[in-house]
Amino acid sequence: MSLQTTLRALADPIRREILGMLKTGRLSAGEIAERFPVTAASVSRHLSVLREAELIRDTRVGKYIYYELNTSVLEEILLWIGDLKGGK
Repeated sequence: MSLQTTLRALADPIRREILGMLKTGRLSAGEIAERFPVTAASVSRHLSVLREAELIRDTRVGKYIYYELNTSVLEEILLWIGDLKGGK
């Protein structure tokens, strides 16, 4: 995925909060949605943007979809930022 797509996904505060929630482990879409004062459809759209940017992965278990961080993309961003500042 392109850096531009990843940075665009990270630009939204709700999406950054979702990533913060997922750092403790996987959560279902319902568990994520119940923590926000927006519609479930809105949270679903945020999850889609994060998935398209490959910042999260999803797994279907029965009728539930669970989301977890994809740390490899985050590591790539950190390496890029480190390279910008002189990567020591």
